[in-house]
Amino acid sequence: MKFAYKFSNLLGAFYRHGNLCFSKDGNSVISPVGNRISVFDLKNNKSETLPVSTTKNISCLGINPDGNLAILIDEDGAAVLVSLVTRAVLHHHHFHSPVHSVSFSPDGKKFVITKENVALMYHAPGRNREFNGFALDKSYYGPFDETTCIDWTDDSKCFAVGSKDMTTWIFGAERWANLIYYSLGGHKDIIVGCFFEKDSLDMYTVSQEGTLCVWESDTELEGLRKGPKYSERKKMEEEKKKREEGEGNNDDDDVEEIIGEDGETRGDVIKGSTDTPKQVEGIKNVRYSQRSKHYFNKAGDFNKLTAAAFHKKTRILVTGFASGAFHLHELPEFDLIHSLSISDQRISTIAMNPTGDWIGFGCSGLGQLLVWEWQSESYVFKQQGHFNNMNSLAYSPDGQYLVTGGDDGKVKVWNTNNGLCFVTFTEHSSSVTNVAFTSSGFVVVSASLDGTVRAFDLHRYRNFRTMTSPRPAQFSSLAVDSSGELVCAGSQDSFEIFLWSMQTGRLLEVLSGHEGPVSNLCFSPVQSVLASVSWDKTVRLWDMLDSWETKETLRLTSDGLAVTYRPDGQELAVASLDGEITFWNPQTGGQAGSIAGRHDLQMGRKETEKITAKQSAKGKSFTSLCYSADGESILAGGQSKFVCIYNIKEHVLMKKFEISCNLSLDAMEEFLDRRKMTEFGSLSLVDEGTGDGDGVELSLPGVKRGDMSSRRFKPEIRVGSLCFSPTGRSWATASTEGLLIYSLDASLVFDPYDLDMDVTPASIRQQVKKKEWASAILLSFRLNEMALKREVLEAVPYDQITVVCSSLPDVYVDKLLNFVASTLEKSNHLQFYLSWAQCLLTLHGQKLKNRSGAVLPTVQQLLKSIQRHSDDLSKLCDWNIYNIRYAAALSKQRGMKRTAAESLSDEEEEEEEVAMDSGGDEENIMNESIIVEI
Repeated sequence: MKFAYKFSNLLGAFYRHGNLCFSKDGNSVISPVGNRISVFDLKNNKSETLPVSTTKNISCLGINPDGNLAILIDEDGAAVLVSLVTRAVLHHHHFHSPVHSVSFSPDGKKFVITKENVALMYHAPGRNREFNGFALDKSYYGPFDETTCIDWTDDSKCFAVGSKDMTTWIFGAERWANLIYYSLGGHKDIIVGCFFEKDSLDMYTVSQEGTLCVWESDTELEGLRKGPKYSERKKMEEEKKKREEGEGNNDDDDVEEIIGEDGETRGDVIKGSTDTPKQVEGIKNVRYSQRSKHYFNKAGDFNKLTAAAFHKKTRILVTGFASGAFHLHELPEFDLIHSLSISDQRISTIAMNPTGDWIGFGCSGLGQLLVWEWQSESYVFKQQGHFNNMNSLAYSPDGQYLVTGGDDGKVKVWNTNNGLCFVTFTEHSSSVTNVAFTSSGFVVVSASLDGTVRAFDLHRYRNFRTMTSPRPAQFSSLAVDSSGELVCAGSQDSFEIFLWSMQTGRLLEVLSGHEGPVSNLCFSPVQSVLASVSWDKTVRLWDMLDSWETKETLRLTSDGLAVTYRPDGQELAVASLDGEITFWNPQTGGQAGSIAGRHDLQMGRKETEKITAKQSAKGKSFTSLCYSADGESILAGGQSKFVCIYNIKEHVLMKKFEISCNLSLDAMEEFLDRRKMTEFGSLSLVDEGTGDGDGVELSLPGVKRGDMSSRRFKPEIRVGSLCFSPTGRSWATASTEGLLIYSLDASLVFDPYDLDMDVTPASIRQQVKKKEWASAILLSFRLNEMALKREVLEAVPYDQITVVCSSLPDVYVDKLLNFVASTLEKSNHLQFYLSWAQCLLTLHGQKLKNRSGAVLPTVQQLLKSIQRHSDDLSKLCDWNIYNIRYAAALSKQRGMKRTAAESLSDEEEEEEEVAMDSGGDEENIMNESIIVEI
């Protein structure tokens, strides 16, 4: 078995903290999830988590105007420059203090970060190779408190910075003679957003108390004048001093230049003050005046404004509030366009796409990510993970879906292809402890601490069966047999196992015998035997056919935590509290071996623990086990940040995966920082407020919103559950970070088969030129390079596929079928690879059936790929059919209107002819009467 598993995707986490950003084309939204970033493709309805991580949770991110570079900054100020094209880290930098916001200039040549009470402007990394990716250009001082937000003018000449001291500062990105700095007031609370108008110096400032100030500048952007350089300015001042003899010394300059030890310029420092900057002779300084002031809250309403975004082209301002509501206003008239409440939690961040049609919202309280189209008033994207930790997960039989259960009482079903949740069941009223799929793949069963076991239908998305016990019990484990007819759940308070029928929902039997909580259950895949493990240090095997009695009792050395069967049912693995994994023969009841894995957990020390990590590791163990598809390896995870893969035959550790390097989680480090340790405990546990800039909130009588009893804490890193995909090419784990998926990337490993000196890419291509298709395929699979195998296979003519398949040896049939199954998922040559699969299964079907256990993961991978293409094509065909029907109905309706119009025109012509004839007759009669009179 290969172990080249790499991090593939992160599910169940859509937004944690920080700001959202849209891509350059506006079709994707980029969201920080912990110490990673996820890209959600809104057009194709897919998600991808970049294989890049920071040391701690990301607090802010910025994307350059080209959309190919991103700066990620974590809570401590450590920055990472990432290429969004190659998904690679290009540069590391540390700002040595927390950063509040980062923003690139519209021309992409500079970027500004705000930290403490200063704004730092850096030269943005370009396409040329540079030793220092972040070169400091200028430092801007002026605010007396922490800076909060940034905005640039369209020509990148100036930028504005908002602060917690209720002021907004405007600085020149270059040396302007008439604009060095300018301070704007007018607010009574923290500045949430400051925005320039399009192609103008006019400004809008928004504060937390719900006030909008409109500022008008007396100078256009074209009116900014270049100021003299630092050396020229000093010469002018010296000449002025000579002319003005007898006067005092000049005031300190507003601009100072920092020169390093080597004599090179390191950057300028612009020091702002409340006084007006000195005016250059002959040039009038830029001045602002308040045009108007508007209020979002009505009289008596104290709803805090928490986020704001402004689209310059459409002049639309979007504001979010602590109550979960948002408003759309058109500026500068402040006309309300739309207002809606989207959540019960505060809106943490708002972003608008370049066209201004879509608005992205992030709510850190519930981990919600929403994209709203304000013109049609509909959701483009709406996802939310589990509010609390995930406890369990399970793969569907075809590997296409994943189901998870969490402490929030929700059961969510995920699509592994796009990484999104498509249905959420909320019927449980307490924590969901275990979930499982039936063999059909269309029924999900969940057990909960609320005393119910529920079955959900994935066709109609409803809870069609609810199973309960005669006496109230908290269910901690769950199992469904291979036929999907029997459902078992173990209790953690009555120590019993309850057995129900899926068809009727009736309780069939109550199995008693355990003397402790039942921690896990598992059905044998080949027999009607149930294995249960308990805290009473025993594993019991129950016969489900005849007597429903204990068939065998296996004694453990410690409390049992997890149990699982090998795919062929010939072996049983049990994890116990002492950190050991023991293997048993279920037929004879004898122990086949054991693995001592406690030292592989490498547990860290929590900030609240009084003992060392070495002593703490003695109480840690594995809590979840899963066999690989071939049964040769076992996957184990538990109270640690590591997931281990062991070889069962050799009882050795094959590979260890670190699921997280996020130091914002607890128990990540083996040693604590002694500088934070005091006689009263760790300083990290001191409550410093909510972290949202609101200060410490006190619980008062009558307060209904928010959890005022919450204190500052770190979630502990651990693995709740893990499972191999039925295809064998990936595995998933439910952890504190979310639902992590690791996939087997064959392109990263060179693993030749039966390699020889003559097997080279040149010799393989020579065989292709000679049209020796079978020989070329055999040689390419011996070299085992993905690109070369695809090149050879796609060179085979369509009419030669049957001939080539019939001449392949059995060993290469399995390899070719596996390659076709993996390539079909992403290839555009759908019919070509389907023809290969059809020929292989038709010509070698009987032989493949004889070794079905070995090829089962490959067949499941093939079915998953075919099902994915079928779903995509069916949606496209349905869309085309409905469009054609609509066009036909529309043309038919227009044809009927045209026919009716033509008939009306014909009738009008006939009436005109009749009228003309009647008019002619009247003229003849009149002429005749005149003649008679004469």
